[in-house]
Amino acid sequence: MLGLGAAARKVFGTANDRQVKTLMRKVRAINELEPEISALSDEALRAKTQEFRERHAQGETLDALLPEAFAVAREGAKRALGMRPFDVQLVGGMVLHQGKISEMKTGEGKTLVAVLPTYLNAIAGKGVHVVTVNDYLARRDAEWMGKVYGFLGLTTGIVTPGVGDADRKAAYACDVTYCTNNELGFDYLRDNMKFRLDDMVQRGHAFAIVDEVDSILIDEARTPLIISGPAEDSSETYRAVDAIIPEIRPEHYDIDEKARSANFTDEGNEFIEQRLSAAGLLPEGTGLYDPENVSYVHHVNQALRAHTLFKKDTHYIVRGGKVVIIDEFTGRMMDGRRFGDGLHQALEAKEGVQIQPENVTLASITFQNLFRLYSKLSGMTGTAMTEADEFASIYGLEVVEIPTNLPIARQDEDDQVFRSGDEKTLALIEAIADAHRRGQPALVGTTSIEKSEQLSALLSQPQALLKTAEVLRRFAGQTKPKEETRRAYLEDTAAHLEQIARTGKGIPHEVLNARHHEREAYIVAKGGLPGAVTIATNMAGRGTDIQLGGNVEMMAREKLLDLGEQVTEQRLHEVMAEITPKAQADKKTALEAGGLWVIGTERHESRRIDNQLRGRSGRQGDPGRSSFYLSLDDDLMRIFGSERMDKMLKTLGLQEGEAIIHPWVNKAIEKAQGKVEARNFDIRKNLLKFDDVMNDQRKAIFAQRREIMEADDVQETVRDMRHEHIDDLVAEHIPERAYADQWDVEGLYAKLLQDFGREVPVIAWAKEEGVDDEHIRERLVKMADEQVAEKAAAFGPEVMRQIEKSVLLQTIDHHWREHLVTLEHLRSVIGFRGYAQRDPLNEYKTEAFELFQSLLGRLRRDVTRQIAYVQVMSQDEAARQRAALSAAADQLAAAAQPRQPAPEPALEGAGAASAAPSPAPAPIQAAEIDPTDPATWGQVGRNEPCPCGSGQRYKSCHGKVA
Repeated sequence: MLGLGAAARKVFGTANDRQVKTLMRKVRAINELEPEISALSDEALRAKTQEFRERHAQGETLDALLPEAFAVAREGAKRALGMRPFDVQLVGGMVLHQGKISEMKTGEGKTLVAVLPTYLNAIAGKGVHVVTVNDYLARRDAEWMGKVYGFLGLTTGIVTPGVGDADRKAAYACDVTYCTNNELGFDYLRDNMKFRLDDMVQRGHAFAIVDEVDSILIDEARTPLIISGPAEDSSETYRAVDAIIPEIRPEHYDIDEKARSANFTDEGNEFIEQRLSAAGLLPEGTGLYDPENVSYVHHVNQALRAHTLFKKDTHYIVRGGKVVIIDEFTGRMMDGRRFGDGLHQALEAKEGVQIQPENVTLASITFQNLFRLYSKLSGMTGTAMTEADEFASIYGLEVVEIPTNLPIARQDEDDQVFRSGDEKTLALIEAIADAHRRGQPALVGTTSIEKSEQLSALLSQPQALLKTAEVLRRFAGQTKPKEETRRAYLEDTAAHLEQIARTGKGIPHEVLNARHHEREAYIVAKGGLPGAVTIATNMAGRGTDIQLGGNVEMMAREKLLDLGEQVTEQRLHEVMAEITPKAQADKKTALEAGGLWVIGTERHESRRIDNQLRGRSGRQGDPGRSSFYLSLDDDLMRIFGSERMDKMLKTLGLQEGEAIIHPWVNKAIEKAQGKVEARNFDIRKNLLKFDDVMNDQRKAIFAQRREIMEADDVQETVRDMRHEHIDDLVAEHIPERAYADQWDVEGLYAKLLQDFGREVPVIAWAKEEGVDDEHIRERLVKMADEQVAEKAAAFGPEVMRQIEKSVLLQTIDHHWREHLVTLEHLRSVIGFRGYAQRDPLNEYKTEAFELFQSLLGRLRRDVTRQIAYVQVMSQDEAARQRAALSAAADQLAAAAQPRQPAPEPALEGAGAASAAPSPAPAPIQAAEIDPTDPATWGQVGRNEPCPCGSGQRYKSCHGKVA
């Protein structure tokens, strides 16, 4: 009997069904326009774009233009690409235009769907950003869909790593810009480190369509994007500590695999302390946890994590003498990304490669707050429903499931759970051999490079295949008389394995993982050939469908490359014509064999990753099949309740080679995955809560910078800061309602001398009859204003305005960077407040606000001080000053390397990206810093270049402590 909710849905349909039904009415209106639009010439069709722009400028909304614009975009796609969007693709496009997420199954043509809302929203002239997960997809989609935009009179730009600022600015100025999420975020941060508006590359955030939206807004949102600069080198310490870690024993540490954390036990702490002292790293008579040795605690903890939690060929690989991170969600190499908080350096020490220096944060933002900058945000993916609550609560995005163009014919089988990893491996080889024997293409999904290569090695070894055949024949001999079909299947598969083993080559297959990503498109292109076996790490964001019979265009391109011929349109079409008949025959064979068989070798932590793998089969109504083979040795099963499952399997009397297959098992596994997803959601939510505190401050600083850059004259801002600084000084030394004998006029005199570089008779003023704090304040304001007026007269108004703007921007940047480091340190320790029954988030908000107030006070002081110390320099002196600053900037740029954050370690420390900020413009006729006079230098960071121009760091030069 149906429940009330189910009965109501049966009658009225779900909310999703009703939305789709409403949009289908608009589809009918678009279809009615098709004969009229199809009759237009190419020129008349292109002219429609300008017509839409004029109508929009006169007040017609984009919603009102939608039916005509979609009809024009569909016709443009048909003429430029030979592809006509289906009705369900029009529905998907309308959902994107509404600022929602379109969930469309794999093979439904999401790339083409994005063209429709992109074209409509580009009419407004504010720019549309189409965001993808990797450079390959950004380039491919821009070139592919750019043909449609170009045909309709729109411009298309692309932003990828290595593109210069001028090209980036031109790309963002286009009607449509394709870019990756990381480049988009780094460009935003870099723009807010520039010193001139003309140097900024982005022009605003109007509308974005995020491809693989779950991967970008959820999987990668656990870590902020960070731009950082090099810090002090401590590579020798990492090496020294790493030499000790292999000596530790299991009783020296505890591991929590669920939380991905490792900690020393009391016994371990004692052992490490003894070894560090013996190595001469700890000063005599001190312990590991003494204040002067606190940095060693950090080093030993990260070294422990590197050795116990992070595995080579699973979490990272060593390539070209560098430790390269593997993305756990896509299986791709993450070139340029580095684990944060010293973990990457610990891994480099572990692997014996060159240790890159740690970094200090210059600017950072989370993906959540980056994408919340957009006036309208939408996204598309094949798997979003499982995370619908998170999309709604964090981004305010609704998920709409779009029906498939043709019904899904794929069979999704229940999971098969084996007691041991060996039994599972045997079953996997059996399944792959069966698919190969029958001519059914198989996609075998693994969760790491290591496991994909282990399976590949087994398929390539004749001995392993013969051993599997022997076991299968034994199982065949144990079958009951009624199991004739089972026995015949086992004997046929065993015979096939023996036949392959005799060739000495093993089962032919391709491996698609981070080591072979350059050949990705070509491997995927052949994945649908009859009997093809493709072993792949996670298939998220591949952007290429496995087509039964093979992808004709990609195979034609590969053939031309093999022949050494240039890929031209004419030759491509000629080779495609040659290949097509065989591809059609191969497709028929693959269809008769059952379509693509997706074989999962274990469950991932996230259901979405499994669904993405499963979704590769059954595209556009093709038949297909998906099966997952699990064992109690798998990470997910082992961490979440494998002991109970093992007892249950023993109770059931499971025999060797047998698997338990039941919907209840599926539900239990889904529940375990749900626990992991909930934990990861909490991590992202917590990260966002803390980042929201910083985000308000970031917005205030970035808005202030922009106002300064936009203003021709900032003297009012400088004057206000000067007056407020005087207010602060007076309030500090002459408290309100205090008696004259309680005034600290000597302290005020010293501060004024330090901040304004001149003696002020404040002590004499204080002795005058009837003088109060207000009188002294007024005199100080007058003195300071006169001092600046004298400098303006000496330099000339234009030069003075440039100096004020330069001083403001440089001082803001300097203090903001220091503030970020302080907040980072506060964030790392604030959790301990929970032990005192105080909410860490509220404590963080309070202290972050106080730190920001302190930042503003220091900002007012340093701007006032630097303006006061500005001196006129001769042309020769100015030239020497510029040369010194330029050399220092070059040194910083050479030391900095572009890096991006890595996902997992965000649980403890942010990832690090490094990019040298634009050097501040050198002074022209005057300078606020005199290299020969330390009194004019203000506050200099210990790791910054010494202002004297020596080329050394300040701490090693004038800042050296005796």
